[in-house]
Amino acid sequence: MKTQIFDIKGNKKSEMDVPKFFSARIREDIVSKVLESMKKAQPYSPSPVAGKQHAAKGKMVHRRHVWRSGYGRGRSRVPRKIFSRRGEQFNWEAAEVPHARGGMRAHPPKITSMINTLKINKKEMKIALLSALSSTASEKEIIRRYASLEGKKIDNRFPFIVSELDSLKAKELISGMKKILGDSLFEVGIKKREIRSGKGKARGRKYKKNAGLLIVLGNEENLKTSAFDVKKAKEVSVSDLAKGGLGRLVVYTEKAIKELETRTK
Repeated sequence: MKTQIFDIKGNKKSEMDVPKFFSARIREDIVSKVLESMKKAQPYSPSPVAGKQHAAKGKMVHRRHVWRSGYGRGRSRVPRKIFSRRGEQFNWEAAEVPHARGGMRAHPPKITSMINTLKINKKEMKIALLSALSSTASEKEIIRRYASLEGKKIDNRFPFIVSELDSLKAKELISGMKKILGDSLFEVGIKKREIRSGKGKARGRKYKKNAGLLIVLGNEENLKTSAFDVKKAKEVSVSDLAKGGLGRLVVYTEKAIKELETRTK
């Protein structure tokens, strides 16, 4: 099976055989497993010694004839510290426990619950990468991913391969991508940022944005742009190709295809 190679002006330059990794079986279960293992959360919790920096003497005992016991005084058995003393009479105050002043939190966040310990073996990682690459060449997966494409006619043949995109200016790159992708695909490919509706605006997440198009370059190629995500063939991962789900819109350069072929052998 052949696929077209375009130049930056959207003209057909040549043809090439579609690499084998674009026809690999798509394993959505393994891809989701790999994406889950890549999740990271910033651990947070109170200080380990919070509520324990005091001179409390441990839990009070209620035995008779024991020095500094709470026997006969109607006090609960909680850690207490002494504020003053007169003979065998002590002025105690509760400490450390959650209901006491300066005490620790009752059920604080625990760091151990926030550390992701999931691991993926090498074979599963390779299957996930092949599945993610294959989904970028599947029209069915791309339409399923982008709801706005349903019912629209897409004339282009996937995957999108461009001869080169090295050191292009932003204006040339955007106009070229519009010609290569077409209007309907360019609409979902361009990065957009919107102000979020609701209270999230006041909670540190004022803006929301789409994943947009991913451009995969050869290892020696360079391109700077804020309109699209850019990755090199040696760096591209499952989280890049399946960001937000399988079937992300991706444009590959001719050099990137050759380097991905050697990487996926």
